Amino acid sequence: MEQLPFPLAQEPDEADHEAGRKLFAGNNSDFLKGVVAMSGLPPADRMEVCFAGRSNVGKSSLINALTGRKGLARASNTPGRTQEINYFSLAESHYLVDLPGYGFANAPLPVVEKWQRLLKQYLSGRASLRRAFVLIDMRHGIKKVDEEILSLLDNSAVTFQVVMTKADKIKAQEQDKVLSQVRDKLAKHPAAYPEIVVTSSEKGGGIATLRAIIAKLE
Repeated sequence: MEQLPFPLAQEPDEADHEAGRKLFAGNNSDFLKGVVAMSGLPPADRMEVCFAGRSNVGKSSLINALTGRKGLARASNTPGRTQEINYFSLAESHYLVDLPGYGFANAPLPVVEKWQRLLKQYLSGRASLRRAFVLIDMRHGIKKVDEEILSLLDNSAVTFQVVMTKADKIKAQEQDKVLSQVRDKLAKHPAAYPEIVVTSSEKGGGIATLRAIIAKLE
């Protein structure tokens, strides 16, 4: 059988599953701070991963599902309104970083430009950032607004991995069509990690897999 480019991440083995479970167990996670300028970033004294995605892609729900804390990350009622980089501590070894949702239909242009500058500075200047997880809605695939962040990650030489969200909202045969589109788009991006994670925050699908991936990063 021909191996597809950008295969789906497999269920972790027992050891990796346990490492992921332990990292995210109990009340290991907490909100640390919201950052609006590079000077406000916490010390780069531990590994961090960031989560990026357009507004309403399910970023807050995914972070809450990963940490097992329902209200840890809160979604803004207005897409594009939250203009902070939100830091969450994970055990004493990791930071989870929630980047503002992009696709700013309701944000004034100066606000957008300020946030884009901060994002570029963060991605190019954060030595402790190990991987960016770019969330893509399984119902829609990669859109033009997503291409901008993927190119920015390429230019910043930050490895990124696509995480498909809301997999429970679309039938299996339709998923294949969307995944084919995503694979075609990713082939053009040198910083793309060659594996896709499919998740459902509501049903719990793929959460253990993503936990194990984060736990294995060095």
